[in-house]
Amino acid sequence: MLTLERVNSGYGRAQVLRDLSLTVEAGEILCLLGRNGAGKTTTMKTIMGLLPLMSGRVMLDGEEVSALAKHDVARAGIGYIPQGRRLFTGLTVAQNLEIGMQARRSAPEVLDEVLDLFPRLRERMGQRAQTLSGGEQQMLATARALCLRPKALLLDEPTEGLQPSMIAAIRDVIVKMRAQGVAILLVEQRVDAVLSVADRVMFIENGRGGDVMSAEALRADHSVIDRYIGV
Repeated sequence: MLTLERVNSGYGRAQVLRDLSLTVEAGEILCLLGRNGAGKTTTMKTIMGLLPLMSGRVMLDGEEVSALAKHDVARAGIGYIPQGRRLFTGLTVAQNLEIGMQARRSAPEVLDEVLDLFPRLRERMGQRAQTLSGGEQQMLATARALCLRPKALLLDEPTEGLQPSMIAAIRDVIVKMRAQGVAILLVEQRVDAVLSVADRVMFIENGRGGDVMSAEALRADHSVIDRYIGV
């Protein structure tokens, strides 16, 4: 279980998150929805220790990961797929995956399991990441995070700019991770994609947590979505 307890953070003196609290259960997909600038990506970076906490705590299965050095957060079991993928583009597919494997010293069979999810990557192991298509790069970013065998998985705009077949492939993997008991925090602007996979949706506005609703309830009534993001 991933928990944020009254988290405050930001960039230097510019505070973005204000007493933000949320919980993602094991085997659950929680989607964070809000307008641009609401604090969604800041939430992800704060969880990963890439931004310093002003106050509050980030907990994973009872361990305070916000007390760890930022390079130890992934080792604690949190996988992060940032917006824009952030691959090592000059390295091969195999080398990018090896970086994920080393973060938690994963067993060799973990790589085989991940490649079973993304068979296209198995065909491109010797290829440099920069030569992959956008969809393949997103697959690689996701696969690298899964090489951690994470307890929690953070995905920031994973379907941005992808064609429908790639979106479906990424969505299927996310659903499989949920079935394996991974706690998944998803930032996604495509409301239709969110409601098709999420268990719950939390709205964020001006760095503060808003309504938390089941995806089922939002499918029946879009008025809350209209209020928070105007779509």
